[in-house]
Amino acid sequence: MKGPKYSYTTGKTPILLAADARRFLDHLSGESISERRDRALIALMTFTFARISAALAMNVNDVFSQHHRLWIRLHEKGGKYLAMPCHHNLERYLKEYLDVAGIEDDPKGPLFRRLNRGRKSETQALTRSRLHRTEALLMIKRRAKQAGIENPGLCNHSFRGTGITAYLSNPDAKLEHAQTMAGHADPKTTRIYDRRSERLTLDEVERISI
Repeated sequence: MKGPKYSYTTGKTPILLAADARRFLDHLSGESISERRDRALIALMTFTFARISAALAMNVNDVFSQHHRLWIRLHEKGGKYLAMPCHHNLERYLKEYLDVAGIEDDPKGPLFRRLNRGRKSETQALTRSRLHRTEALLMIKRRAKQAGIENPGLCNHSFRGTGITAYLSNPDAKLEHAQTMAGHADPKTTRIYDRRSERLTLDEVERISI
């Protein structure tokens, strides 16, 4: 006997409201390599809807200039690549990270690297080891706490849903474009990440004037 199939129309991963996402990124405004790396990674997942695995698989040469704009190339599932232009905020964050990281002469090396805690010099603070997704998760939870973001379930995947929801909240947004950016084969998958209904429900509940 086969059990019943369950389908979900809304994802369960917690996301951030646009204002909270903005506050999170603004909190990482320091000039240290660690803050600029972390802000660039979080912004990348938010503005490109990238999976954490795709973001951490990027090499330095996956950030490149084209048509007078910075572009990124994501390593997607099945050996596929997705190239897209950067949002202007993401472009600034990536440039600021690369400026202090000093890794542009290592084009085939990992873009997001582990920190070398034993080094006192900022220019030597990064190793050549690729940041692991578990380390990224711990970083996100630590940074969220520092920024006063109260969302205990926040994780690597949260920023993908945050970006998709923020994009689809724009009246000119198109689901098929979000699907392409997210690398989804089926638009139904993209809809799972769309959490606009949660905000609508909250707005309606607050109309109960008791």
